[in-house]
Amino acid sequence: MSAGKYDIKVDQGSDFSLQLTIQESGIAKDLSGFSLRGQMRPTKDSSTLTATFTTSITDVTGGICTISLPYTTTENITVGQYFYDIELFTGSTVQRIIEGLVTVSPEVTR
Repeated sequence: MSAGKYDIKVDQGSDFSLQLTIQESGIAKDLSGFSLRGQMRPTKDSSTLTATFTTSITDVTGGICTISLPYTTTENITVGQYFYDIELFTGSTVQRIIEGLVTVSPEVTR
């Protein structure tokens, strides 16, 4: 299964959260034994880490998980475009489930 593509918008200085439902062949994937991880970078091949998403599996049998960034992280991200992906992994396998662009819009109220 190849990664889904989804571009997201993050408001600088605000909490960000996105709920995902992971499916295989149209059926919710059982996430028992899996963990998630995800990062943002300025380019796909950059060694510079912009941010690490907080991830949680909220419904193991329903395939539902959440990725998020607290405002304390987003307030320090420079306005612009970045790349991200989210991976589902166990001790022996890694699968990229979603990827895309992150557009960070500027905060006005400080």
